[in-house]
Formats: sequence, structure tokens, C-alpha cells
Amino acid sequence: MDSAYETAYHELEEQHWWFRARRDAVFALIQNMHLPKDAAILEVGCSGGPLQQRLRAEGYSNLTGIDLSEPAIALARQRQIPNVQQMDGARLSFADASFDVVVASDVLEHIEDEQRALLEWRRVLRPGGRLLVFVPAFQLLWSEHDVVNHHFRRYSGPQLRVALTRANLTVERLSYWNSALFAPAAAVRLLQRLRPTPKSLPSGDLKLLPGALNGALLTLLRLENRLLRHVNLPVGISTFALARKPV
Repeated sequence: MDSAYETAYHELEEQHWWFRARRDAVFALIQNMHLPKDAAILEVGCSGGPLQQRLRAEGYSNLTGIDLSEPAIALARQRQIPNVQQMDGARLSFADASFDVVVASDVLEHIEDEQRALLEWRRVLRPGGRLLVFVPAFQLLWSEHDVVNHHFRRYSGPQLRVALTRANLTVERLSYWNSALFAPAAAVRLLQRLRPTPKSLPSGDLKLLPGALNGALLTLLRLENRLLRHVNLPVGISTFALARKPV
């Protein structure tokens, strides 16, 4: 992502409603795996480490975080998060079958060769290990936010399933996330296409919101997260999948 945008990203990732709600969703999905607390978990794209902090606070002790960004890793180390290092998510230096779980939240869309990345993540998983992937959904939602984030693509559910299946991973669960805000987001994207603004430097969607609005949006998505415990959602701003490496 652009350097100026990355600075704002790290400033907001701990408190912004979207980051907190998505982190809650990822954490709940990991908890639902019923892993032993010493399960080996790799987070690809750990950023400044807030998920690592959450998992460690809950007793998970065998955590590894990587990120392509040197500033992100520096921030994670500044936060006293152990076992993080700078690494390309599509070219891992770990041995085969090193991890029980690989988590990649909003990473795959940044990698041009998606199959190389998925095969690498499969390689470092132990037989029966699980991959949890979140990606932005639907190409129709493409915007300047994707440009400034250096995305190569957005995914429908079927597209993500095909990519995972080609990497010889068995999809156990596939759903959308942030369904509550899909309709307004799609409407905004449509209006931007119908009434384009004068060209300027692309900017992302991350903005600091007033506390009450930030809290209201967080509450809305936390309610959706509760619903996700029981059902898969048919539409959303993100897509996620839980896949397993064959035994």
C-alpha cells in the first residue's frame, strides 16, 4: 500500500470500527477450531500485531507473525510482540508442515500470483491443518481504496472457492462478512462511477470517525459476527473461507 496510507492504517488499526469488528470475527473463527493453546499459528500479514496481542492475551502461546512491511514489523516489535519478522507472504522461509493454522486477513488480494501464495500456505500447514482467509468481496465494489492498497483483485465466494480448490485445499466454510453495510457501499460505488469526481491522487476509505459513530458501526458488525456463528451470509463487503489441508 502507499506509504502515507500505511501510516494512517497503523494509527487506526487498534480502534477503528472495521478493524476491531473484523479482528473479532477472525478471533471467533479461531476459537471455534477448539485448538490446544500451544497450537502453532502463523499470521500472514500481521501488520502492527493487534491480533497477535489478542491471541496471546487469551493464552495462545505458539504464535508467529510475518508482514512484508518493515514499518509494520517495527511497530509490532515496539509493542513488545515476540516472534514477528519481515517476510514475503508468497515466499515463506518456514519448513514444510510447520503450522496447525495459517491466518491471512486481507493479504491474498495484494499478491499477484495467488496460486503461489496459496500453495505456500498449504505447504507450511501440517496435514489436517487449517487456512483462514479473508479477502475483499466483489469486483463491482472496486474503488480508489483498492488502488491505494495495491490490490490485484476482489473475490466473489465462488472465485475464492475455486482458488482454494486448485491449491488442493478442502473448503469447509465459505461466507461473506460485513453484509450489513453492503447495500450502502454498493450504492456509493455506483454513484462514484456515474458521477466521477475530478481526478486526484487516490485515497482510501479509512477515516477517523467520531466516537459515537465508530461505536455504533462496531456494535452493528459485532451483532453480525454473532449471526455468523450459526449461518453463512449470502453477500458482504468481504469474503472469507476456512479450508483444510488433506491428511
